[in-house]
Amino acid sequence: MRTKLIIDTDPGVDDAFAIALAALSDDVDLLGVTTVFGNVPLTATTRNAQRVLALCKRDDVPVAAGAERPLVHRQPREARPVHGSDGLSGRSAALPEPSRELEPTDAVTLLASLLEAADDPVTIAPIGPLTNIAALLAAHPGLASRIGRLVIMGGGLAGGNTTAAAEFNIWSDPEAAHRVLAGGEVPCTLVPLDLTHRCAVDAAWLGRLAASGPIGAALDALTPDYLAHYRKALGFEGIVVHDAVAVAEAIRPGILRTAPAPVRVECSVGPARGATIVDRRPQGQKADTDGLTGGPFTEVAVDTDLEGLREFLLDRLAGRRA
Repeated sequence: MRTKLIIDTDPGVDDAFAIALAALSDDVDLLGVTTVFGNVPLTATTRNAQRVLALCKRDDVPVAAGAERPLVHRQPREARPVHGSDGLSGRSAALPEPSRELEPTDAVTLLASLLEAADDPVTIAPIGPLTNIAALLAAHPGLASRIGRLVIMGGGLAGGNTTAAAEFNIWSDPEAAHRVLAGGEVPCTLVPLDLTHRCAVDAAWLGRLAASGPIGAALDALTPDYLAHYRKALGFEGIVVHDAVAVAEAIRPGILRTAPAPVRVECSVGPARGATIVDRRPQGQKADTDGLTGGPFTEVAVDTDLEGLREFLLDRLAGRRA
């Protein structure tokens, strides 16, 4: 059975890998891609998403642009130092020009229409700030039942990568993230930094991807600025493909091992802004007054077969069914 999937994204190098992963998987019915501000401004994230789909020869997939800023406070900074000036190491122009025009409607409207038209529940993989998803759930509450689950790349159990407390996607719009994770309308799976960092791929993996064919070579060519950043962050020649790890779970449920826990997002304007508070205490130790135990639980990804996951990603990106 094919997974009906929508990706909400802010490409970004790892987002490009994630889009390609879904676009090249024949067991995925990629219904659409919606874009959001994040790693770079909305105009760039949208163009990048269109070009990655063009690379994968998926002009059947509609793309709609969404939020260009957070719900409340403006995003303090983007991630150009990590992803490059255009979000793709300055290499976006090397990708094919899209043959399909951008949808004339906005992301929330496209999301709503795709959900309304779907016969089966749809998985949505939000791999950027959660602004579009929060707006969708607020504007169209009746469509929540049509979402099978949200597989969200974001958060960190032991701290962040943008601040000491916060991961970039959640930090970029904490109010939207709080609305989605604490709302309880839709089952959520959260794929945090703690796991995605463990799934990092090395230079040998990237070499195999580049040698796999034109698409693999084109994806590898997007990584120089990203690789330079992670060379320092990881201490070896490699990158972290955060968003592709989340999309792998969206495609193959259970490829990541999860554990249920209450999750809340810190929305203050202090140094903890954007932190994800995950209550992992045993049930018997939790107090009913802590503001967490009474609300919905999120499935938090905590482990995987690391080598198996890396091979799954490589096989799919290389056009080999795994």
